[in-house]
Amino acid sequence: MQVLRSHNLALGPKLREFEKAMADYHGRKHAIAVNSGTSGLHLAMIALGLEPGDEVITTPFSFVASTNCILYERGEPRFVDIDRDTWNMDLAQLDAAVTPRTRGLLPVHVFGVPCDMKAIRAFAADRGLWVVEDACEAIGAYSRDTLAGSDSDIAVLAFYPNKQLTTGEGGMVLTDDDDLAAVMRSAHNQGRAPRAGWLSHERLGYNYRMSDIQAALGLAQLSRLDEILAKRTQVARWYDERLSGHDWVRGQTVPDGVTKSWFVYVVELDASFGRVGRDAVLAGLRERGVGCSNYFTPIHLQPFIRERLGTCVGDFPVTESVADRTVALPFFSNLKETEVDGVCAALQETAASARRRCAADR
Repeated sequence: MQVLRSHNLALGPKLREFEKAMADYHGRKHAIAVNSGTSGLHLAMIALGLEPGDEVITTPFSFVASTNCILYERGEPRFVDIDRDTWNMDLAQLDAAVTPRTRGLLPVHVFGVPCDMKAIRAFAADRGLWVVEDACEAIGAYSRDTLAGSDSDIAVLAFYPNKQLTTGEGGMVLTDDDDLAAVMRSAHNQGRAPRAGWLSHERLGYNYRMSDIQAALGLAQLSRLDEILAKRTQVARWYDERLSGHDWVRGQTVPDGVTKSWFVYVVELDASFGRVGRDAVLAGLRERGVGCSNYFTPIHLQPFIRERLGTCVGDFPVTESVADRTVALPFFSNLKETEVDGVCAALQETAASARRRCAADR
């Protein structure tokens, strides 16, 4: 309401306050608020000077924006398969993915489980590569003593409504590098130069700004972040308690020393289901009024990616195996324990039915 009563609905004091608060929270020198995590990832590619034909190593098990941002600058995504348990990029495969055209790495903290950034940073430093950290799903997560978003050349957060912290639409770019920050701050505001006139544009720019209305919402959310994360963790524990005794379903592995920031609650059905069985479970849940989805569809199998990069089924078997059997269950901060009970009961019913059908088909 303070913003709405003010003369600054955009580029005002609440925006700068939110940026400073996010920089302080992550221990970073610079924070630039943007209108989406996708925009933030694109700005990172611009600031790091990605050129046509340059390669960036990343994961095929992610939201498509982590690949699109490379393609926006005509770079080439170079996928590596995921770890079977954490569902993050398999670090053992990084070395084989490096070519003379490799410029950087774009690890994704999938579903709020952070990658081993110390290992990734050491790998990159040895080879002169930069690291862009996609922490869009992982605000507040820790890998040992390292906060997600705090250990990279550039880190990107996202605040879409399904995220732990939301501004409706929005995101944040974090860096400690003055030059990178200057380029991103200019590029996100139509290429304007600092202290130059409103109609002065020093570079190709974009309208990637966040409004003060969104920033004010973000400030309120940030002040409650610990509470929000605790509530989401409690919902996840309720699910864990009810599903842990069933051998046909498993969750994402959280390594020792890692604190997961719960973004979604995704489970993987066992191999007896396959994709057909998983789809039957999804259909059965929806018939019972339970919102659900598969999560993710492998990026390398998206139609336009297949056409552009020539990728196909079988290229990344672990990603494909996991993706064929994932089920995202209802998940939000204020989900009630009785509602979790209902979802889990429906999942057990539909899973039993799907397993019987799959067994009969075999």
